[in-house]
Amino acid sequence: MSVCHDLPKAGCVGYRIWPFSRFSVVLACALLACSHAYADTEYYKHIFFDNSRTTAAYYFSSGKASAPSSLVLENGRLPVETSIFFTPPNALRLQWTSASNGSWETQIDALRFRNREILFDGDTLYFWCFSPGGIMAQDLPELRILDSNQNFSGPLELSQVVENLPAGEWVRVRIPLDRFASASIHTLNPRRLQSIVFSQGRADTRPHTLIIDEIALDSARQPSVAGAANLPSTPQNLRATGYERHIDLTWQPVHDDNAERYIIYRSTDGRNFKPLGIQIPGVNRYSDFVGNTDTSIRYRYKVTASDRWYHRSPLSEESGASTRQMTDDELLTMLQEACFRYYWEGAHPDSGMIRENIPGDDRIVATAATGFGIMAMIVGVERGFITREQGVERLRKIVEFLQRAPRYHGAWSHFMDGASGQSLPVFDMFDNGGDLVETAFLIQGLLAARAYFVGATPQEKFLHDQITQLWEGVEWDWYRKSPPQDALFWHWSPDWTWHISHRLTGFNEVMIVYLLGLASPTHPIPPNLYYTGWAGQSEAAVKYRQGWGATSAGDQYANGQNYFGIKLDVGVGSGGPLFFTHYSYMGFDPRALTDTYTNYFENNQTIARINLAYCIENPGHHKGYGANAWGLTASDGPWGYAAESPQLSDDQGTIAPTGALASFPYAPEASLAAFKHYYRDLGDLAWDVYGPIDAFNLDRDWYSPIYMGLNQAPIAVMLENYRSGLVWKLFHSNPEIQKALMKLNAATDQRRVRRSSK
Repeated sequence: MSVCHDLPKAGCVGYRIWPFSRFSVVLACALLACSHAYADTEYYKHIFFDNSRTTAAYYFSSGKASAPSSLVLENGRLPVETSIFFTPPNALRLQWTSASNGSWETQIDALRFRNREILFDGDTLYFWCFSPGGIMAQDLPELRILDSNQNFSGPLELSQVVENLPAGEWVRVRIPLDRFASASIHTLNPRRLQSIVFSQGRADTRPHTLIIDEIALDSARQPSVAGAANLPSTPQNLRATGYERHIDLTWQPVHDDNAERYIIYRSTDGRNFKPLGIQIPGVNRYSDFVGNTDTSIRYRYKVTASDRWYHRSPLSEESGASTRQMTDDELLTMLQEACFRYYWEGAHPDSGMIRENIPGDDRIVATAATGFGIMAMIVGVERGFITREQGVERLRKIVEFLQRAPRYHGAWSHFMDGASGQSLPVFDMFDNGGDLVETAFLIQGLLAARAYFVGATPQEKFLHDQITQLWEGVEWDWYRKSPPQDALFWHWSPDWTWHISHRLTGFNEVMIVYLLGLASPTHPIPPNLYYTGWAGQSEAAVKYRQGWGATSAGDQYANGQNYFGIKLDVGVGSGGPLFFTHYSYMGFDPRALTDTYTNYFENNQTIARINLAYCIENPGHHKGYGANAWGLTASDGPWGYAAESPQLSDDQGTIAPTGALASFPYAPEASLAAFKHYYRDLGDLAWDVYGPIDAFNLDRDWYSPIYMGLNQAPIAVMLENYRSGLVWKLFHSNPEIQKALMKLNAATDQRRVRRSSK
């Protein structure tokens, strides 16, 4: 039986808090009304640790012991405790023995993810602890903290801030940040807390166990005594839906400023509800992966809202469901719907634009991810996940925002503030202007939507006109520079002009830029730019390919090499990461293009087959690779962003599910095998509220803590193209696209004639 915080009652909840005074005990039974934004950013301004995704060891930790002292670790990391926790489903277990002439230390790091700023709000460090057998204050460890610049404090004896820990009782430790004196050569900034270090205290030679949970930074101000009226509101309209191996829960969000988290409870007997997990306040959905298809078991659920001080609302009404065996077709629809939710539920509330990643910085919306999300919403309407009216209304919000947002010769920036539209230079100070590639991905989605929403209603006519205006405002020809160059360029800034000077050279993800440039009715590029820029063999083009591919294979655009017995027509090295075969071809049908080098559907198939063959052979000997675990592509990994591909120099052991799952049109059997493996075998480690998690690395026992806007939509959209061809058909129904293909075909014919005459 789990030892956890008791099931909530409608009244107050009692717990013990150790304040900064060594001998003072505060019993708090109260509520704190605080200003709270319902978003990830606010949550992670306070929460340092809540739960571990893995159940053996916490990835963001480390430790070491020097004999004769000892410290229990799992593969060099702090063990995860799954039976005793303050908030479900787990906590961290610290087990040590301190001896003379020995030492030990363990470090807990802040959860790291893309665009998280390590900057906490609060003046006090809190954490909950539990001692199964009790610990005398003088036998507790020392504590140090490190900031994100690796400045550190001197040791703080926990006995100075904590009295004797009673056996079997959760106690909240409270330490003002000013108790941590800097011991580094530069000033420590506790608000930029990167790591918490527990280390050997008194050498008493006795084994001790301390369970630690819910590490946070917050205000020292304690909640005033209040009644049940100030509890967070009870979540309403809880609904459970059963799938093959998991139950999906959703409820109406609680719009209380003091709601900090949701806590989910489950029962299999209809009477005893046990805590199952928590959800952050910006997400009103939970995925319970039960791992079986036993229709005789009915899982019942209740949800409560909890405030920053862990006072809980009354439980919601009950909802229940059972799992069931699903056909392949049903599984694919389930997959599409889960990925679609990222764009429907996770979009910025003001603009409807798509966030770069969740969790992340709530301000940052991404232009390309929005284009992808628009295509995912088309799938959502077509599959009945939302109504047509809902899709029209969301798209109206997006296009109205895009009309207001800054443009740079028609191109939008890579990232924008989802509320104001302001360009956000996320990568560096030079990235503060137009991004032609991101703009192309957005236009690809908008043109597909223009072809889909063709009803006679004023709303759909408005969308058609607005999308046309946005599309015709992009100055593709401007991005040739002046005087005109033989290629397009990625960026232009009013402050830095062409300072980045990134040439758009294939083969990679950006073919759609040249195709849309050809298609533009207002600012077209000449057809020959496709062959001099995208497929060019100039010195600049060759050096570009050699630079990122570290090989001469394919540096002239054509490749011709064999990889695993498979001949590759076009591509650098063994083909590159799989997103090269996805991003430009979500709307554009690669079957429609055969140039002097290849047919691009067949070439994309080849790249997918090479990727699969590489993962089966697994020359890097990475854990988990195989016929049902493949698809090397771009994602964040244990060491940050990497564009992994099927060659040893670019293979770090990280698999992003989008690689295989967005390749359904190219390798349907292998993609289906990968999906079933990720869903059925990896289970709750790889599946969550928006479908397959962004990436995982089994060598490191690392699972991504985020979803990315660039990775979920390709799954939903490319899967739909495999199932029905819908988005391909829509995009190609635009007359400008047909005209562009005619121009390109004419240019291709001319090249063939010139070649044959030589």
